[in-house]
Amino acid sequence: MNLKLSRPIVFFDLETTGTNITHDRVVEISIIKVMPDGSEFERTRRINPEMPIPAEATAVHHITDADVANEPTFRQIAHSVAELFDNSDIAGFNSNRFDIPLLIEEFNRAGVPFDISSAKFVDVQTIFHKREPRNLTAAYKFYCGKNLNDAHSASADTRATLEVLKAQLDMYDDLPADIKGLSEYSSHTRNVDIMGRLIYDDNKVEIINFGKYKGQPAEDVLRKDPGYYNWVQQGDFSQNTKDAFARIRLRIDQDKRRH
Repeated sequence: MNLKLSRPIVFFDLETTGTNITHDRVVEISIIKVMPDGSEFERTRRINPEMPIPAEATAVHHITDADVANEPTFRQIAHSVAELFDNSDIAGFNSNRFDIPLLIEEFNRAGVPFDISSAKFVDVQTIFHKREPRNLTAAYKFYCGKNLNDAHSASADTRATLEVLKAQLDMYDDLPADIKGLSEYSSHTRNVDIMGRLIYDDNKVEIINFGKYKGQPAEDVLRKDPGYYNWVQQGDFSQNTKDAFARIRLRIDQDKRRH
């Protein structure tokens, strides 16, 4: 079954210097942009992360410092990358928890606007884990009957992710083919921020989803413990999460001025 697209969707995968969203950097990005008419645009680009690539990261994706020494920095290609995502929905494998937040951090460092507020996010890993809890290599074997020989190559992982989603649509008759439905199905919770540090309850109230205030309305917490906001802003959180808290803080300040 083919995807039902009302606008383009970008499948992408990152290879990075590590797994810390706020500190690690991209060393390779691979994109497959699928258009509503079914046509595809594919591009893979290695990136100089401006920091040494740890040996443990190289052991996973096999990209060394020498491989990226003469490649552009993210700042140098940020505008062209942002254009590829413009007015598109976004899909990946574990992308909601890792790739998208890390990419947002890269754009923030580059000083390039990256507005994905209108995008629907389809995390193929979430669909897989709800149906068959395994990793991408196992998903590719299970759904597509193929071995993923180049696992942790961004281009191979991105292509496999697209093929797995198409195979999932063929296998599960009740799985929606439209992006809105897939986005809702592949979300673990009704996230306020992409990583789900804040989630909406049934009344669309932002609820803190981690730490000592887990389960409490964020607005109530920020009102009774103003220092918590500064702790979040100075902490090791993604910029997307900090921005979500900032919007709530702004709403509180506006409410105080009105009263």
